[in-house]
Amino acid sequence: MKVAFGCDHGGFVLRAEIIDYLEKNGHEIIDFGVDGDHSVDYPDYGLPVAECVSAGEADLGIVACGTGIGISITANKVPGIRCALLSDTFSAHATREHNDANVMALGGRTIGPGLAVDIVDVFLNTPFSGDARHQRRIDKITAVEKKYSK
Repeated sequence: MKVAFGCDHGGFVLRAEIIDYLEKNGHEIIDFGVDGDHSVDYPDYGLPVAECVSAGEADLGIVACGTGIGISITANKVPGIRCALLSDTFSAHATREHNDANVMALGGRTIGPGLAVDIVDVFLNTPFSGDARHQRRIDKITAVEKKYSK
């Protein structure tokens, strides 16, 4: 699977563990950085991940900042992106199965690397259910997006 990854300085603490997990599990990584813990702006790293996934160049995306909030807001501004801020494996499973989320966000100051890898694993390995009621809801989200993207 192709996975786009990007983080700011606040998410940098999770970077090595997540990249290591992705490599060990045979995923192709499209890496948008960051290359250190120096202060940078999260939109500069969340946007290219979201654009990459939206364009179909990556199957899924992972973004991280200090809380995961700012970078998830950024990713969700890109049409076609359903980015979920995650802090537990149950939500990772539910958002893939029910919402067909295509980008996940993590907070480097709110969860540790071990939990982050567990969440990534569940997110990447849970398929969308394809259930008609869940698809109906996603279609409604897409309609809202189209209404306000004029």
